[in-house]
Amino acid sequence: MTVRRFAAGIDVTAQAARLVVLSQRTRGNEAVRVEYVAVVPLAASAMAGIEIVDRHAVSRALRTLIAGLPRACLNRTLSCAMALPGSATLMSSLPLTHAGATEARSPVAASTLTAMEAAVMSEAERVAGIERHALAVDWFIEDAPHRANTVTIAAAGRQHLEVRIECAAAAGVTLTAIDGEPHAALRAMRHAAALELEPHETYVAVWVGADGVYGWRIEHAVIIADMRYPAPEHHDLADALRDLADGQEIDCALLSGELELLDGVGFTIADLGDVLGCMVLPFQCATLGECAQPVPRELMHEPNFAVAVGLALRGVME
Repeated sequence: MTVRRFAAGIDVTAQAARLVVLSQRTRGNEAVRVEYVAVVPLAASAMAGIEIVDRHAVSRALRTLIAGLPRACLNRTLSCAMALPGSATLMSSLPLTHAGATEARSPVAASTLTAMEAAVMSEAERVAGIERHALAVDWFIEDAPHRANTVTIAAAGRQHLEVRIECAAAAGVTLTAIDGEPHAALRAMRHAAALELEPHETYVAVWVGADGVYGWRIEHAVIIADMRYPAPEHHDLADALRDLADGQEIDCALLSGELELLDGVGFTIADLGDVLGCMVLPFQCATLGECAQPVPRELMHEPNFAVAVGLALRGVME
């Protein structure tokens, strides 16, 4: 019997808490279905940078979001994921040889994984400057061409994860995963690109968050290059985007996130298209497919739902 898998993505920013629920049949290649989209504003005092200051305010907002779930979602096993700001996560990489492996083989031997884990934890301690017991660490072997034969490491202070788990628990939600905001947004944009663009088209995905602008150049569904702004190596955002494009012809740019923050760096959507030399498509939930429940039209076209969508996609596709 074919059933549907349901998953929710929760995105908490300084302005609002957002919730997206998606579903997909467990068999076949049916499109993802949008089950629920909602947003609740947050008081300015609830967040201070990447820190959740008022846990009660965040929990209340999450309870309000959950209370609006349609019955079809409440009657299902609903996996929920939440995100960490990009600046809360420290990234590093190691050559496979330094991590205890000679080459990327699949499956990797258990002894090799043990040696790699020790090297990974040492590197995480080094970049974070705190002991490993206070860290939450994730790592994987890269398959992107520009980072082949390396191990990418993500480390975050454990307290950042724990406060989000506590806020969700106070709202009656058990989190099954915590992801990074930029990578969740990227997952949503790549899914939208698979629906809207031709497989051979080269495109740039750009996400605007509270801690900066992130970009990726994708060719034939493979990430070829990435960038973050502000960064010491980039004079301005235009310089960062030109470096990302690297002189290649870009067919399209997908844009998501808090687009009003572009004003803070003196940039517009039109400027983005001019620098990259292509059309710009803002991300929107409406491109994902059918919607099971009536959802306010404006929410279906809001580009700042990319993180929540990317978190929910993780749940329905894993």
